[in-house]
Amino acid sequence: MKREEKQQVISEMKDVFNQSALVVVAINNGITMAETTELRRNVRQDGAGYRVVKNRLAKLALAGTPCEAMADLLVGPTALAYSEDEISAARAVCKLAKASEKFEIAGGIMNGKRIDAKTVQSIAALPSLDELRGKLVGLLQAPAGQLARVAKAYSEKEQAAA
Repeated sequence: MKREEKQQVISEMKDVFNQSALVVVAINNGITMAETTELRRNVRQDGAGYRVVKNRLAKLALAGTPCEAMADLLVGPTALAYSEDEISAARAVCKLAKASEKFEIAGGIMNGKRIDAKTVQSIAALPSLDELRGKLVGLLQAPAGQLARVAKAYSEKEQAAA
């Protein structure tokens, strides 16, 4: 890789580290190209990014970013999943970690704070924003429906008494 290409990668990764709410470091112990392709597809569908970068270049890009505290996780064959929200990257990486023994989560950074692999898995298990909105709407509609039934029952009771 030429010097200009390295500078380009460092610049791109610095932007990723500055803009991402969640960056997950995964240890890639020999997953196949098909599994990598599947992971990239899942990551993109979930609204996140996935990149394999040389550790040396990633460490150079980390300097001065909110993700600087994860530099020691970049050892051996690693890959980075990242997203602008706090859930997408975690979900995509955890799917592959469950499916493949060769792929494991090392940890990451969420909103500038270092997190471990268990925390990444916990984040992946959280419901999405759309799911939460659906539950909230359901909770709000249930009392309204009950109130309507009570009002109807009183109305029918008054009509029967008259």
